[in-house]
Amino acid sequence: MTANNSQARIAELIRAHERLLFLRAYPRNPAMLRRTEKLLASFQKRVERLHRSGADLSPLEEPEVSGIAGTGFSAIFSYEVVRRLLELEPGRIKADWERYEVTDRLAGLWRRLLPLVEEDTMVEAHVPYLEWLGRAAGGLDNALAWLVACLEELPVSSKERAELYASLELPVRWELGDSMAARTAIARPSRQIFYHQGPLIRRGEVSIERELASGPLTVERVDAESGPAFLNMALATSAARYRELRGFTFGDPNSVLHAGAGRGVEIFLCGVPSGQRLPLRAYHAAMIFKNGVPVGYFETLSLFERMEVGFNLYYTFREGETAWLFARVLHLFQQILGTTSFSIEPYQIGLDNEEAIQSGAFWFYRKLGFRPVLPAVSELLRREESRLRQKPGYRSSASTLRKLAAGHLVFETPAAPQGEWDRFSARNVALATLARKPEEAAASVSRALGIRAGAHAEFASLSLVLDLIPGLGDWPPAEKAALVDIIRAKMGPDETLYVRLMQGHGRLRDAIRKLGSAPATSD
Repeated sequence: MTANNSQARIAELIRAHERLLFLRAYPRNPAMLRRTEKLLASFQKRVERLHRSGADLSPLEEPEVSGIAGTGFSAIFSYEVVRRLLELEPGRIKADWERYEVTDRLAGLWRRLLPLVEEDTMVEAHVPYLEWLGRAAGGLDNALAWLVACLEELPVSSKERAELYASLELPVRWELGDSMAARTAIARPSRQIFYHQGPLIRRGEVSIERELASGPLTVERVDAESGPAFLNMALATSAARYRELRGFTFGDPNSVLHAGAGRGVEIFLCGVPSGQRLPLRAYHAAMIFKNGVPVGYFETLSLFERMEVGFNLYYTFREGETAWLFARVLHLFQQILGTTSFSIEPYQIGLDNEEAIQSGAFWFYRKLGFRPVLPAVSELLRREESRLRQKPGYRSSASTLRKLAAGHLVFETPAAPQGEWDRFSARNVALATLARKPEEAAASVSRALGIRAGAHAEFASLSLVLDLIPGLGDWPPAEKAALVDIIRAKMGPDETLYVRLMQGHGRLRDAIRKLGSAPATSD
């Protein structure tokens, strides 16, 4: 096969795979569904035939298309992802030594794992690190599993273990074969297929305000087996796309909720357990399934009524009902957490993110009703929208989109205080705590509130913030008691209650909002 022929066949295979995946998520009728599934099932053999013909399969490893059955790819993942993939995908995950540059940075870890390795590392100029590893592990093919097993036995914290592994900067090779984590596979059986016999819902038909005001979704907590199963599937499904999501890597299996959103859409939502939480904001993540196909994910950071939103629909499905899906997931999070103000960070709309610039992400959110918080961006937007009205077919240039992406976009429901969080940043709060020590802050807050919280890490971290509030010890008893309930909820089994309780504490809200809000400028 000539190189040109090979490239053409691979390009066609990629196009066909993406079309079929879209049709599997958005089938028109049962016959199309059956035909699509049959064709997707043939892809592993199609890839294997290409491999036998000598074709260069490296285009199938690009992040935009990775994860096709029968292919493989190399990536650097975190320790927890590698550890879990070794369990979930036995025999398919190995270190990619061909892409690894051996350096003396290995010496420190090797001394912790291999007896007498100092005979080489302390005196020799060129240490055969991989020879040592291969001998200890019974061959380099076994080395990754051996390394992880040894790290698990070290008497160190999980954080230190992850840092030791990260110091290796080790690429791993994942040969997908017929893995259920491959994009070609259907991640979960759908309870009921929704057939798209009519047109898809367009962005112009979606109103976030109307969606948020609509009736509640049906939400249920999954059982003890389904929680871990979902998190394992979500971790592997994300990794096959070169992605790691904190909520799936460190998710709490006891917090997993399931919601049916209509039109064949299911949403699984989870929080993170104590020990993995942020000091101030509450973290949640969700994966979105369309007729059983994973089509994207959602991340949120919540504080009082404000929620920072991260939304990513996988490339394959961006011509589908993207705006409606976004609005439905936003509805679910509002229903569960009670948030009424939603913020999109600049990266999501194009700041240092060329993919978002090329896709026009700013206009996706703007046309759904989001507004910029920076006056300079608001003025530029006013001029751009005037041009759009006056010049049919006008499109904002890439340079203009980069300027529009300079600040957050926000959407506030009518019930939300308008503009009060425009200049807030959790980073401002965190920077203000740098001169304080956690143990001293915890002792100070304990005295002010009349409690004994002990050495709980989350209490110590939150105390760094609370200790910044002037006159905390002078608050009325009822407000102190409400704050103690909030602290206990932060340390409790689920951060949902933490967010809800915060929304009822106006004094705490105003104090923290003031701490995190930058002074007004002319921009």
